[in-house]
Amino acid sequence: MKGSVIISFMNTKMIKIKEQDFSASEFHEAAEILKNGGLVAFPTETVYGLGGDGLKEDAAKKIYEAKGRPSDNPLIIHISDMEMLDKLVKEVPLKGIKLAKAFWPGPLTMIMNKSDAVPYGTTGGLNTVAIRMPSHPIALELIRTSRVCIAAPSANTSGRPSPTKASHVKDDLDGKIDMIIDGGNVGIGIESTIVDLTGDIPVILRPGYITKKMLEEVVGPVEVDKAILNRQMDPNLVPKAPGMKYKHYAPKGDLTIFEGNAQAVIREINKRVDAALADGKTAGVIASSETKDAYKDGIIKIIGTRGKEVTIAQSLYSILREFDDLGVDVIYSESFSSDDLGQAIMNRLLKAAGYQVVTCV
Repeated sequence: MKGSVIISFMNTKMIKIKEQDFSASEFHEAAEILKNGGLVAFPTETVYGLGGDGLKEDAAKKIYEAKGRPSDNPLIIHISDMEMLDKLVKEVPLKGIKLAKAFWPGPLTMIMNKSDAVPYGTTGGLNTVAIRMPSHPIALELIRTSRVCIAAPSANTSGRPSPTKASHVKDDLDGKIDMIIDGGNVGIGIESTIVDLTGDIPVILRPGYITKKMLEEVVGPVEVDKAILNRQMDPNLVPKAPGMKYKHYAPKGDLTIFEGNAQAVIREINKRVDAALADGKTAGVIASSETKDAYKDGIIKIIGTRGKEVTIAQSLYSILREFDDLGVDVIYSESFSSDDLGQAIMNRLLKAAGYQVVTCV
């Protein structure tokens, strides 16, 4: 097969496909797995997804079981054209049509009222369904070849940092799923923006690469769900979208975020590192390229530059997993902007830290 290499790991087969150099025939086996109710992990422009047939209860159940994911946490269905969308929803609102024209294919998920074709096993028991059209060539080709509406949460063990490369998927799900398509590293590095279109005013339920400002340029006023702005988890929340209720993205080490005056943050992190080392612990630091030289001890990881937030998003989950591989006991991270893409980065960091935040003055 053109440009592909097949490697077997236990019961999980890995197929390597080049993002810009593949033929449709390379997707035949993966498509058959999906059509027969199996699970295939694949790259998207955001993170790797764990795909199953979103219109089959049994396939959705397999996804939850493979991830160890709570069954009330809805799955996102991935499509390749508007014809598939019409099958999944009762009606596409006008604002949904406008947003699709502006941002699909791309990292935007829209929530609408589901049709009878979508089982409650996929939606976490809700009457709404989350849908997006990915822009990654491999993801789109897999959907087109299989003609399956693919339900695909991130391809990781529930609660762990999301996978941005195939090796992350293998670490978590080897032996639990049928196939992994290795398409290299992803581009954006954090999950899609989720916007709820079931009310009069669209509501952002999860921030991502598509920002509030970008959405408002297309459809006018957009609100942000209060759960995003909260600094603690609400145990009574009924999650209408993935990632709203449960601790997510967490490394094995204890992660704390430090915010406030930049110099005060540096002083406090250095103080905490020294104390951890004196206590016999291994300490990690998440720093920006602007501040990396201010930290002298511990394992220092440069997450990116504040002048280009996408570099921070691209590195976040990989760095958390690198700390896991190194067996780091405690991790201290700088905070980042709460505007634009920074809001999405902080949303993921806060959940990864279990909302442990220290304000430095």
